[in-house]
Amino acid sequence: MRKNAYFAGGCFWCVTPIYKMYGVEEVVCGYAGGDEVNPSYADVKAQRTGHRETIKLTYNPEKVTYNRLLDIYFANVDPFDGEGQFIDKGFSYTLAIFFTSEEEKEIAEKRIADLEAKEGKKVQIALLPYKNFFEAEEEHQDYYLKNPEAFEKELEESGRKK
Repeated sequence: MRKNAYFAGGCFWCVTPIYKMYGVEEVVCGYAGGDEVNPSYADVKAQRTGHRETIKLTYNPEKVTYNRLLDIYFANVDPFDGEGQFIDKGFSYTLAIFFTSEEEKEIAEKRIADLEAKEGKKVQIALLPYKNFFEAEEEHQDYYLKNPEAFEKELEESGRKK
């Protein structure tokens, strides 16, 4: 059985390879949450569509659990930054978990509450019902493989590599 999960974690280029390392079958870069159909990268990046850069994860829950996906997510974002992620600022780079079931919602709510209790501050992750996902242009898929030097530079300059 295959399932999908949807996470907005800032720059979608930066979070794609992490999930592939942990047993996710497929990671697709795209845009979620806005109302415009088939938005372009330029329009999303310019904050014109109400979408967030989002990754769609296709996974086998017998091999990797939703909780494990959340572990990876929380370890690779700054959950307390409500302005975006690292050097990428603006709504399209803000964090969101798009849940597709009540079970996913409850798991994510608990994880967020636990993190807030542990850290003593408010998590800046929108927890939203899944509404839509539009695949990004081909040049953005597996960017780290197609443009390894530019990808490495993005990780360094963004501060994510730390």
